Amino acid sequence: MRIALDGFPLSSQKTGIGHYTLQLARALAEISPGDNFELISPFPFCDFVVQELQQASLANLTLNYPDAASFRRRWWALGLPLFLRQNSFDLFHGTNYEVPLWHRQRNVLTIHDLSLLLHPEYHEPRLVRRSRRRLPLMIRSAAKIIAVSESMKREMCEHLRIQPDRIAVTPEAPRESFRPLPLSETLAIRQRLGIEPDFILAVGTIEPRKNLLTLVRALDQIVRTTALGPQLVIAGGEGWLMDELDSFIAKSGSAERVRFIGYTTDAELRALYSSCRISVYPSLYEGFGLPPLEAMACGAPVIASRIPAIEETVGKAAVLIDPTNVEELAGKIVQLWNDEGQRAQLSEAGPRHAAKFTWQRTARLTSDVYGEVLRENKKRGQAALPD
Repeated sequence: MRIALDGFPLSSQKTGIGHYTLQLARALAEISPGDNFELISPFPFCDFVVQELQQASLANLTLNYPDAASFRRRWWALGLPLFLRQNSFDLFHGTNYEVPLWHRQRNVLTIHDLSLLLHPEYHEPRLVRRSRRRLPLMIRSAAKIIAVSESMKREMCEHLRIQPDRIAVTPEAPRESFRPLPLSETLAIRQRLGIEPDFILAVGTIEPRKNLLTLVRALDQIVRTTALGPQLVIAGGEGWLMDELDSFIAKSGSAERVRFIGYTTDAELRALYSSCRISVYPSLYEGFGLPPLEAMACGAPVIASRIPAIEETVGKAAVLIDPTNVEELAGKIVQLWNDEGQRAQLSEAGPRHAAKFTWQRTARLTSDVYGEVLRENKKRGQAALPD
């Protein structure tokens, strides 16, 4: 097989979809050495992507940056279809909600969540409008759709009226580097970032959906009503609608206990997950919930939202809370902070549970989807993509 994958998410700083795209491509190349995989982007790939793939030394995984300067603004309508027409790919996998509108029978589409449709208040209006206009077109243009969790599959069937047999579930997984690191090996990174020995860690883009305002309100309540004064470390790039969060922190009595450290490298994040006293992920909506799973893989005791996708992802190896309840979140933080036995239990259970999720398994499930699509195409007697 010769498979093209959307490399657009790898042309900028890696976020969740970027991690998904790169890890999936690597794992596909590893489990299928006889097939060829190409990541295609109209913009140059980030240096870290190039370096990581050079280190991986996978001859059957390549980066393809077409000379498409004149088509960048119309990449999906003209640039990508033109590129595919000039090359012989068996299948195109849209890893980030988008596929070419042509050749429905050989497009696979990954939908990570329906936040833009179900929770428009968490997003910029222009992105909501674009999603409402384009997502139905993408769904009709895909032969098969991938969901990253069973809860996402149920949502797609309910809200998008997709037949269940068109959707395959392929869970995400922690990156292989995310495993417990001895505390002594985290010291230099923590000192460089100005992080205290005992701290609470929150990871994610700073935007309304990640619900950091509830977390800092819980911290403020803890500081005001208990003898504890934990440092809250927030790791993640700036998103949008941060004014309310910034305003609350500035006016609260716990402002000096909150430390924003911005975007972190994998090495830094592994060190923080491995050394935090508690990792908290109070997101209001997710399609999967990878950050709490990666925290668990590193042995962090995790408190996370009691919402369908996260419940499915973390199982019984984390403490679950109502993400809208400040009092409950504050109470669970205090309880876990003071209970060494419970923290040890979660630190032991987390890596065992996270080990059930691997990118090799995800790649095998994804490869099965490719095979199903191509077999159906063969039955129809179609030529290689594109015509």
